[in-house]
Amino acid sequence: MIITNTAPKKIAIRLAEIRDVLAITKFNQAMAFETEQKKLIPQVVLKGVTKILQNSNLGFYVIAERDEEIIGSLMVTEEWSDWRNGRFWWIQSVYIKPNERRKKIYTHLYNFVKESANNNPSICGFRLYVQNENILAKNTYEALGMIETNYRIYEELKPATHK
Repeated sequence: MIITNTAPKKIAIRLAEIRDVLAITKFNQAMAFETEQKKLIPQVVLKGVTKILQNSNLGFYVIAERDEEIIGSLMVTEEWSDWRNGRFWWIQSVYIKPNERRKKIYTHLYNFVKESANNNPSICGFRLYVQNENILAKNTYEALGMIETNYRIYEELKPATHK
């Protein structure tokens, strides 16, 4: 756990536990609606969050909390890179409560992930994707040292995973 001193109270950064499942589920739903106006299926999100919290092989969540209130979270999953003979960590499902934004909460979460990656020799780097129109997020990521790549993401979803 990392504790950072920020005015007026300390922020704790820690790995999520099963007790955090409802907060993370709500954050994921809020993030999808805010960024893409997508209404996620609550039962699907709850099952997905529960599954990763119960199976660290799928990834992990990192939590920011103040006075035992969760104020932000992100998820990390892995991708094997044969080009680099190592694993990338993908930062996903980033959400900071609206009244906590622009207070460096994401920076604390990011630094926790970065330090964890630096302490793990099998991790060759970390990545994230961001919606094209999310200029504030892009500026934050660039300020932390990330660079935009030349890749675009494509997907095809099975009908049972979305509305």
